[in-house]
Amino acid sequence: MTNYQMANRSARSSLHLNFGHLRFGHFILLCALCASARDSSAGPLTPPPGPVAPTPGPEPRTAINATNTPGDADSLFRITQPGSYYLESNITGVVGKHGVEIAASGVTLDLNGFDLAGVPAMGAFDGVSATASNLTNIAVVNGSVRSWGGDGVDLGSSATTNCRVADLLARANAGNGISTSDSGMVSNCSARFNSGTGIFTGNGCTVWNCSAFQNTGHGIFTPNGCTVSNCSTSSNTVSGISTNSGSTVSNCSASSNGGSGISTGNGSTVADCTARTNTLDGIVCTSACVIRGNTCSANGSGAGDGASIHATGTDNRIEGNNCSTADRGIDVDTAGNIIIRNTCAGNTTDWDIVANNIYGPIIDRRVPASAAVTGFAAVTTLGSTDPNANFSY
Repeated sequence: MTNYQMANRSARSSLHLNFGHLRFGHFILLCALCASARDSSAGPLTPPPGPVAPTPGPEPRTAINATNTPGDADSLFRITQPGSYYLESNITGVVGKHGVEIAASGVTLDLNGFDLAGVPAMGAFDGVSATASNLTNIAVVNGSVRSWGGDGVDLGSSATTNCRVADLLARANAGNGISTSDSGMVSNCSARFNSGTGIFTGNGCTVWNCSAFQNTGHGIFTPNGCTVSNCSTSSNTVSGISTNSGSTVSNCSASSNGGSGISTGNGSTVADCTARTNTLDGIVCTSACVIRGNTCSANGSGAGDGASIHATGTDNRIEGNNCSTADRGIDVDTAGNIIIRNTCAGNTTDWDIVANNIYGPIIDRRVPASAAVTGFAAVTTLGSTDPNANFSY
């Protein structure tokens, strides 16, 4: 190797060594900067347990208060624009004013779990009232209305249509507990001790999963073309459930009401319901109805003159019901009905059917004189093989 080559190698080695020291120095400086940044961070690097919650945004609804919804001469608060509104606190009524007045369509009012309470001698004013004529698409949900001089919630007096009342408790109001007009829905509500009807609707409404107890009027009243299902009514002064033509009542209970348990108009269906200890009839219908699969017992308890099932008109189909311990089991006043597959027991008179009706054989099995059964088979004691037979037992 020449002297030139040796000198060149020595220079390169020295340059590499210097650069190596430079890179190592930069690395040390970078680590120091990272440590400093870590120590000055806003929080720990390890996240808290549980799912990551979104950052709350601004409340999209409008609060009910004197600034946003100022009242007028007959209301504490008044809604005049469509939108979603909510209560911030309980409301106590004053004499001569509604609690919340709704004067616009397209309103949802969330009571937010709060209580609207009336005061004595306040006059016929409502907890929540739709006052302008022919409003539509209003919902009132989630709270309590009690002791108002009018209705608890009134969405019916001014023909407000297509409305919803849900998850509401209405108690001790001087009018109806809850009132709607046509094509409304009332669900998951309770109405008790109201001086009018517990739940009162217009035509074409649905009442679902509600209870009505000790109201001075009907428990639930609906006119034409309505559906009442999964409801309980008890101890109301008039009927438990009263509907008009073209309605359906299903899976409901009506007990100890001052009138009939369930009363319905022409072309209606009452199915899979229970009616017990009502003062008049358990179920009463007019014409062209289907009364099917119901359990009726001990009706006519107050007047001593009630039927488990009472058909006052013609063209009814009374099928598969069990009727017991009333003055009359099945009472049919008019010709032209069909009565099949029913059972009656313990009534003063099981069957009271006028002439010119159609019915399956009525078999008296009150004293069956049958042997005891132990094992896996036995002969029939029905006394008939007719699939449409009716039985006294």
